[in-house]
Amino acid sequence: MAKPKPRWSQEVTEKSDALDLEPGVFTWKDPRRIARSLKRSADRSRRRKTTPFRSAMSMLTFYANRAGRGLAAADRRRLDQAKDELRALYGRSRRKPRR
Repeated sequence: MAKPKPRWSQEVTEKSDALDLEPGVFTWKDPRRIARSLKRSADRSRRRKTTPFRSAMSMLTFYANRAGRGLAAADRRRLDQAKDELRALYGRSRRKPRR
């Protein structure tokens, strides 16, 4: 039996051309840890085509959108909190990042 071909969205998440993501980053329970990892990846990347903030936020949004209805409410809240943390880390909100 042939091995199923990975979905394009899975391949993008695992092998992004713009960011080198840590394995399992979107499954972590701490939104701040997710945001800090995405920031670190975006800041280090030399292949991205836009600002580090937009690259990191795009990857986070992409993951949440591709999961769609299959994403549990608690997971969606956690990813939304990670977005808020990412905005704070990049100074895009009034709230200061936690250290």
